Amino acid sequence: MYSKLKSLFILFLSLGVLSSCESELDLQPEDNRQVPAELLTDVEGYKQFLAKLYAGLAVSGQEGPAGDPDLVGLDEGFSQYMRLYWMLQELPTDEAVIGWNDAGLPELVTQNWTSGNPFIRTMYSRILYQVALTNEFIRQSGEGNLEANGIDESERDEILQFRAEARFLRALSYYHALDLYGNPPFITEEDPVGAFLPEQIQRAELFAYIESELLAIENEVAPARQNEYGRVDQGAVWTLLSKLYLNAEEYTGTERYSDVITYTQKIIGAGYELVDDYQKLFLADNNTNGAQNEIIFPIAFDGINTNSYGGLTFVIHASIGGDMDPEEFGVNSGWAGLRTTPEFVDLFPDGADSRDEREMFYTEGQNLEINDLTAFTDGYAVGKYKNVDVDGNQGSDSTGEHVDTDFPLFRLGDVYLMYAEAVLRGGGGSMDQALIYVNELRERAYEENVNLVPADEFNLDLILAERGRELYWEAHRRTDLIRFDQFSTNGTWAWKGNTPRGATTAAFRNLYPIPASDLGVNTNLTQNPGY
Repeated sequence: MYSKLKSLFILFLSLGVLSSCESELDLQPEDNRQVPAELLTDVEGYKQFLAKLYAGLAVSGQEGPAGDPDLVGLDEGFSQYMRLYWMLQELPTDEAVIGWNDAGLPELVTQNWTSGNPFIRTMYSRILYQVALTNEFIRQSGEGNLEANGIDESERDEILQFRAEARFLRALSYYHALDLYGNPPFITEEDPVGAFLPEQIQRAELFAYIESELLAIENEVAPARQNEYGRVDQGAVWTLLSKLYLNAEEYTGTERYSDVITYTQKIIGAGYELVDDYQKLFLADNNTNGAQNEIIFPIAFDGINTNSYGGLTFVIHASIGGDMDPEEFGVNSGWAGLRTTPEFVDLFPDGADSRDEREMFYTEGQNLEINDLTAFTDGYAVGKYKNVDVDGNQGSDSTGEHVDTDFPLFRLGDVYLMYAEAVLRGGGGSMDQALIYVNELRERAYEENVNLVPADEFNLDLILAERGRELYWEAHRRTDLIRFDQFSTNGTWAWKGNTPRGATTAAFRNLYPIPASDLGVNTNLTQNPGY
């Protein structure tokens, strides 16, 4: 996507039409500033605005890496959408710990957060800010505004496709709100522009809204694999529907596994292909090295044009420390933060000596056990993501500060595992085909048929473990563990419950709290139970 759109959103940011928030109150969804209509006079103007919506997942403000943030109240580097989402999905699980002592971070690792946690608050604010931007695009691309802005009839079909993409991006953010917070405040393009206190929507209602939006745009976006790389197409819509349905029982109390089968089959039938080498999915050229045929929807990064200390710039730098050489990872320094737990290492046969090529632990100078959470050498490091191409060349930023590696938010490997899980949960489909999909991932991981899953071992416990091995550090683990009832009251790993050996936590931790700062402003909101 960023071969074209990166330059466009840089142009849009330079216009300065979406100013950064200036107070804590401005982090709320009522901060819905109108885009000046004089900028939206042709397709190019709308495409520049659309690029800002995509950029909202990848950058933290108007300039980058710092200086004019979208949100204030937390260090700009911490406040980027994907970085926050990654932390909230990974740090409270067995897949990741972080050794930094910034206020609120240890509490994420130990599942001991409160409604005042700054990372929980800023993710909530980032989601609602993104919703406000998408609402404004949808409002400005309505039929009445297209006419008022003087858009020629010949240009309207393309802008209406942009509008469908904006609706997907809004549905994606609302899906994150649904999964993380359950019952957020709710606004759409139908609400008035200006300050007001939005009503709270309940989780089942939000589920129904997201579903209706995705079904409405299914045939309005580009066909699967026919849009520019990094932009929304039918494959992205079908994948988000699949994820929504896979977790429907958690969100609404009613299972929808047959719908998972329906939509994963659509994705699989659309021509996506597993890349031949697992490592290629996580390299700086994953938009061109063959991985792009497996990646359904990425959050695209560019070392020159998306200067942000979020996203994979954060993940790659923070994964490096101890005896690790940053140059091997295509960056100029290690931030000595992220590692994994011994329990996660044990998911791989023979641990760090596994023949499974998805095992990418760095062990030299590292201890398996985490006796000191703040010591980088306690816990194995993870070398999954790199800012180098398949030939070992560094990404485009010659300083090695910012990375080119795109984050594979949706990819075919996940879809195979969703199909298999839905079959095992009674959603229909073919048990034989489900096993074939899982074993295709195994064949890639082992490069030979030495560790295929036999039919008599094909069960849900295996699926959860296989999702860990295949998708670790891809921001799925918290949601997966909740669906398998392993996140809070069941399942232990190092430092969960704030003890070195781990302890269970209360079930209310399956949802994050509505931030106390928003509860103090919006009297329409009720806190999630337990907080």
